[in-house]
Amino acid sequence: MSSPYSGIMPVAPVPFHEDGSVDYEGNKRVLDCMIDQGVDGICILANYSEQFLLTDEERSTLTRQSLEHVAARVPVIVTTSHFSTDIAAARGKEAAQMGASMLMMMPPYHGRFGAGPTEIIEHFDAVAKAADLPIMVQDAPLSGVELSVSLLVELCAKVPLVQYFKIEVPFAAAKLRTLIAQGGAAIKGPFDGEEAITLMADLDAGATGTMTSALIPDLIRSIVVAHREGRRVDALSQWQHVLPTINFENRQCGLRACKVAMKEGGVIKSDRVRHPLKQLHPDTKAGLLELLTLLDPIVLRWGK
Repeated sequence: MSSPYSGIMPVAPVPFHEDGSVDYEGNKRVLDCMIDQGVDGICILANYSEQFLLTDEERSTLTRQSLEHVAARVPVIVTTSHFSTDIAAARGKEAAQMGASMLMMMPPYHGRFGAGPTEIIEHFDAVAKAADLPIMVQDAPLSGVELSVSLLVELCAKVPLVQYFKIEVPFAAAKLRTLIAQGGAAIKGPFDGEEAITLMADLDAGATGTMTSALIPDLIRSIVVAHREGRRVDALSQWQHVLPTINFENRQCGLRACKVAMKEGGVIKSDRVRHPLKQLHPDTKAGLLELLTLLDPIVLRWGK
């Protein structure tokens, strides 16, 4: 890796057949569509991939298939989050052996069972030693674990392979700014998340990349590029143009938005999510597609 990863590295959804089984052929189409959208990398098996609804066997098969199908056209980040350090390390080792470029992990958590700062560092250290790959820390409200800036700086100092940080907590820009200031050169990849709903503030704070859904990465990437090239007014104008759609995705749809769009655009055959998640209400689908149609993203045209 000649330079740190940056740009847009969205999460790939896992498509299912109507009976709920994994659509492995559809998964290949998802990956091809994302690459055709101009992404700088792809993250698999994340929360927006419904990773918490997949069996271990499905995870392993999807990891192998995805890495083989992408075939190094873009870097692939494999999410290996688990409360068990041994399982997270085993997942990381497997991903590395299959050809992953980077891992992404949340801190260990499980309801009221949480890990302290020492255990969090030990957890990431074990995975780093098992996989020998760069690691992105996912700092998300879902975990319920507070990762202070001081802890993150200590983490990357003690575990040098922890180099990337996806910050998607409230006041993300302030946290990114402080993390970059305190972590210095050790912070190789400060990333934005949460569907880019705070993208401009986060870019202004120093974020060099974003990990969104795979809904409109073609449109979001151009914002990141414009900002990086110093065309801030252009970046702001573009972000304002797509923000209503991002807001609708974030507040009304969640991970289901991308599947709806991909089905509409002929990328996948079904927008099914696994129970206990529920399908979007028809009116919500219509509202999403109304906004997307105004933007004319690649996803709505790719499979037609």
